[in-house]
Amino acid sequence: MLALTCAESGAKEPSGFTRINKTDSSIVRVIILAAGQGKRLLPLTADVPKALLDIGGKSLIERQVEAFAENGLKDFVVVTGYAASRMEEALAQIAKRLGVKIKTVFNPFYAVADNLASCWLARTEMTGDFIQVNGDNVFRGDLVAKLLAAPSMPVAVAINRKDSFDADDMKVMMDGERLTEVGKTLPVDTVDAEAIGFYVFRGEGVAAYRNELELAMRNPEGLKRWFPSAVGSLAKKINIGTIAITGLRWSEVDFPVDLQQARNLVSSWS
Repeated sequence: MLALTCAESGAKEPSGFTRINKTDSSIVRVIILAAGQGKRLLPLTADVPKALLDIGGKSLIERQVEAFAENGLKDFVVVTGYAASRMEEALAQIAKRLGVKIKTVFNPFYAVADNLASCWLARTEMTGDFIQVNGDNVFRGDLVAKLLAAPSMPVAVAINRKDSFDADDMKVMMDGERLTEVGKTLPVDTVDAEAIGFYVFRGEGVAAYRNELELAMRNPEGLKRWFPSAVGSLAKKINIGTIAITGLRWSEVDFPVDLQQARNLVSSWS
């Protein structure tokens, strides 16, 4: 079931909103995966999903939408699940404040499935060039600008290079700048970078990704898979590029310590 929320036409830009630029990018839509509760953050997420946690006076997902809107993107699809009604209410307010359109797709399997199912449910919204982002990343508009300014490729994955990796990192193997594999369980000595949760799809890459999601969900293990596994499978069929975000600051919120780090990061931006 889809719920549509959108701002009143002619809405003024909100106080504190800084438009970075309006690019000529073909990207017009953002798909945000925000169905999960965030159980590793309990009891903070006992009543609200992770995406609505407060990060420096704004919810996590509000900061995400704002960062994209600063770059001229106004069409959003949010996959909801846990506390969906509360999410829809919050998103309606965000849409009105920022002058954007937000459409929601409900994932009824959120409690028993990983996020491949969320992507599969949103596949009918993948009709043109888009960016897909995890709903637990905290970032500014400069990171979005980096994605939009990158060379056009059918599929591109934002990556971060670092010296060591832990079990929770979404690890990436590369051949030059081309992604060859992505997953949490890749052997550490083969890993070149981590995928930070931003995936860009253009042109033929859109249909190729949709098809890969269909194939993945036909597998009996589909409900228990993360969507990057579909990206890894797609990398065996087409070239998938990478976008290094070196020098840009961002944070992923999975554990209580991450939440505090994200709040500290946002505080340093003000």
